[in-house]
Amino acid sequence: MKTRLLVLILTISCSLSFAQVKLADKFFENFGYIKAIELYEKAVEKGDKSAHVLTRLGDAFYNNAKLDKAAYWYGEAVKEHEDIKAEYIFKYIQSLRSIGQYEEADKWFKELSAAQKGDSRLLKGYNPDEVDLYNKLTSKNKVLVNIENLPFNSENSDFGSFVYNNTLYFASSRGDSKKVYNWNKEPFLELFQVSISEDENKSTYGEPAEITASDINTDYHEASVVITNDGKTIYFTRDNINKRNRLKYDKKGTTHLKIYKASLEGDQWTNIIELPFNDNVYSTGHPALSSDNKILYFVSDREGGIGQTDIYSVSINDNGSYGNPKNLGELINTQGREMFPFVSKNNTLYFSSDGYLNLGLLDIFKSDILKGERSKPENIGAPFNSGYDDFGYYIDSETEKGFFTSNRPNGKGSDDIYSFNTFECKQQLKGVARDSKTNIILSGVTIRLIDDTGKVLDEIISRDSGVYNFTVDCNKTYTISGTKPDYKNDQNTVITSDENEKLTNVDLSLEPLIIDNQIVINPIFFDFNKSNIRTNAEYELENIVDVLRKHPRMIIKIESHTDSRGRGKYNLKLSDRRAKSTKEYLISRGIEVKRIESADGFGETQLLNKCANKVKCTEEEHQLNRRSYFYIVSE
Repeated sequence: MKTRLLVLILTISCSLSFAQVKLADKFFENFGYIKAIELYEKAVEKGDKSAHVLTRLGDAFYNNAKLDKAAYWYGEAVKEHEDIKAEYIFKYIQSLRSIGQYEEADKWFKELSAAQKGDSRLLKGYNPDEVDLYNKLTSKNKVLVNIENLPFNSENSDFGSFVYNNTLYFASSRGDSKKVYNWNKEPFLELFQVSISEDENKSTYGEPAEITASDINTDYHEASVVITNDGKTIYFTRDNINKRNRLKYDKKGTTHLKIYKASLEGDQWTNIIELPFNDNVYSTGHPALSSDNKILYFVSDREGGIGQTDIYSVSINDNGSYGNPKNLGELINTQGREMFPFVSKNNTLYFSSDGYLNLGLLDIFKSDILKGERSKPENIGAPFNSGYDDFGYYIDSETEKGFFTSNRPNGKGSDDIYSFNTFECKQQLKGVARDSKTNIILSGVTIRLIDDTGKVLDEIISRDSGVYNFTVDCNKTYTISGTKPDYKNDQNTVITSDENEKLTNVDLSLEPLIIDNQIVINPIFFDFNKSNIRTNAEYELENIVDVLRKHPRMIIKIESHTDSRGRGKYNLKLSDRRAKSTKEYLISRGIEVKRIESADGFGETQLLNKCANKVKCTEEEHQLNRRSYFYIVSE
C-alpha cells in the first residue's frame, strides 16, 4: 500500500513538473524569459534536472544578458549530462569568460576540443552541424564595403600594405631582377612605395617606385614592411643572405626568412641590422608593431610552436635591445598557419589563418587579445575573405579605410592589393506604444529589441511621448516586444532591408487587462467534458497572476461557463469544477486563498451565441461558450 502511494505521489509530481515545463516553454518561445525562468526553476525544485530544463534556464539568462546565472545553469547542465550538445558548451565557455572565470572556461574549451577529435584547424572547437558559422561569414549584411583593385597592381604578385605619411609600402615581384623564384617562376620580391592623395573622398595613387634606399632591396626576397610612429625605423622581412649577398641554406638545403631593421637618414633607409632573435634553421618574418611601438609581433615556424607557423611577440626595450620572444598562445595560434599580423591604432590585432573555420585557404581574423580580452578571434567575413588566400590586412581605425591582399579570381596578377572603405549598414526602428482600446500613448512600457536567436539586444522604458527608437543592422530579423503592468504583452517582428539609414515604423499596441470591473484575458478554453487546465489556458491565466501580484490587495471572483452539449445539471457541475480548477491553479501560483472570494459555475445558462440545445454548431462555436470570467470585487 505504501509503495503504491509513493508511486502515485511520484506520478503526480512528475505530471505537475511536465505541465510546468510546457508552460515555461511557451513563455520562453514568446521571449517571456522572466516568467520562463520562474517556472523552470520550480520544475528543478521538484526534481526535474533534464538537459532541456537546465539548458533552457541557461538560455533564458543568456538571452537576457544575466551571464553569471547563465554560467551557473549551463554548468549544471554539463555536469548532469555528458552528452550535452556542443552549442551549450560554447555558451557556457562564453558566459564563463564574460564573468572573468578564464581558467574554468579554458578547461571546458580544452575538453570540448579533445572531444571533437582531429586537429583544431578544422573548427577550433566549433561543430558546423550545430553552429551555422559559415553562413555568417559569407553574409555581407552588416557592413557596406567599397572594394577596389588598385590601379598599380601588376601581372605578377603584389601584396602586403602599410601606410605612413600618405605613402603606401608593399612588396611586388614586378622588378627587373634577372633571378627568378622557382616556386612561382616570378622575379624575387622587392619593396615598393607609392604616394596616396585624397580628393573629395577619392584616393589617387602615384607611380610605384622601389623603396628609397640603395641597399634594402637585394636580388632575393624583401617583403612585409612596418614603420615606427616617428617614421625613423623600418622593419622588413628578407631572405637569409650572407655578406656577399647570396642565399644561406640550412643542412636540408632550405633558405629561411629573417627580420631586419633600417634607419632613416634624410630620405634614405640605411644602417640595415639583422634582429637578434632570427635563426638559420627556422624562418622569422612578417613584422608588426604595437600601437605604442613597444612590442614587435612576428611570425615563425620555430620549435616549440603550436602549428605550422605561429605569431609571436617580443618587447622592444628603451635601449633598443629586445626581450625574449613569446608565443601568443592557443587563443590566437592553431595547428595551421597564422601569418601577416597587423595591429591597428585602437589596438586590435588582425592576422590571417587557415587554422580556424573559414571560407577557404587563408582568411583574415581579428582579436581583442591585446586589449585584455580572452575571447576567440573573429573571422571578419566577406567581402574581405573569399574562397582564396586573403591576407596582408591594414586598416586606419579612425577612417575605416584600408587595404588587403587576395589572389581571388578576376584580379590583375597572382596576388593583388585591394583598397576598401567600410561603413556599417544601419537602420532605425521607431515606434510608439499605445493602449489598444483608447489609443492613448503609454509611458512606462518596457520595450525590448530581440534578435532572431531570441537574445535581448537592448531595452528601454518609454517616456511620456511613448516613443522608442532602436538602431539596428541591415538585412536582419528583429522582434520588438513591449510589456507594462496591467497590460498584455505585444510584439512585432520586422525584417530590415539592405537600404542604409532607412527608417521603419513599428508601433506597439498593448491590450489592457483591467477593463471596468474585470480582469480581461483571452478566453480560458477547456476541452469538451473536461475541467483540467490546458497549457494555453495556463499561459493566459499567468496574466491574472501578474495583475494580482501587482495589486496585492485586489480580491476577485471567478465565473465559469460551459457549452450547451450535455444535460443542464451535469454542465452546471462541470462548470463549477472548471471554476474550482481555475482557482486552484491561481493558488498553486502563490495567490492567497482569501483573495479569491468565490469560484462558481453557471453551466450553459449564459451562452454567448446561438448554440443552444439541438442547434447545430461547429466545434469552434461551442468552444466559445466554454470560458471563464474574472471580476474585481475590491482593490
